[in-house]
Amino acid sequence: MPDNTLVRLIDVCKRFNKGSETITIFDRLELSIPAGDFVAVMGPSGSGKTTLLNLLGGIDRADSGEIHIGGIRVDALSESALTRWRGAHVGFIFQFYNLMPMLTAAQNIELPLLTRPGKDRRRHVETALKVVELADRKKHYPREMSGGQQQRVAIARAIVSNPDLLLCDEPTGDLDRATADEILSVLRLLNRDLGKTIVMVTHDAAAARHARRTLHLDKGRFIERDLAA
Repeated sequence: MPDNTLVRLIDVCKRFNKGSETITIFDRLELSIPAGDFVAVMGPSGSGKTTLLNLLGGIDRADSGEIHIGGIRVDALSESALTRWRGAHVGFIFQFYNLMPMLTAAQNIELPLLTRPGKDRRRHVETALKVVELADRKKHYPREMSGGQQQRVAIARAIVSNPDLLLCDEPTGDLDRATADEILSVLRLLNRDLGKTIVMVTHDAAAARHARRTLHLDKGRFIERDLAA
């Protein structure tokens, strides 16, 4: 494997029980993503796209196989160690923002940093707000912001702890085309200028074209279809 490999899945198997039936999502799945890549993952509903993100982020565990991220075998970590690793190395961006409505933009962004000293937290929050160009909205509540602005807050929250890996689950699925393109431009900036490695699940071919490459997930296997322009 190249020295710059950040994500590596080896023979990963994942199954779910549905009543008396066992459904196989992944059977000996293999994946390698170099540091600094921006990968779009597409596939039909039920193909395991969100399950993949959950495995990469340590939210779910594989039944067998190995998951290495940044040189750490995360599937072998204890629950407490996994929680610490996730907080330091992974940022999540969701379709519906998952902001706390009673908190301001700055307070939402600050949530991953609550164990750090206050002065240090404020500095990181201000930096994240500048990256997503929302410094003038830091005291606004989610209800006072557009969908695109709320997603920018969610992105700032995801990057405030300076993670190695960003996992995006349909990050533009609730936005109109113009706003979606603005959000995707922010993700491209994070990848190009800040070197963030991004894995984005999407149903939208136009969104996928913003990535460096596209993988199609079908029947538990990856197919690399094309490179984005």
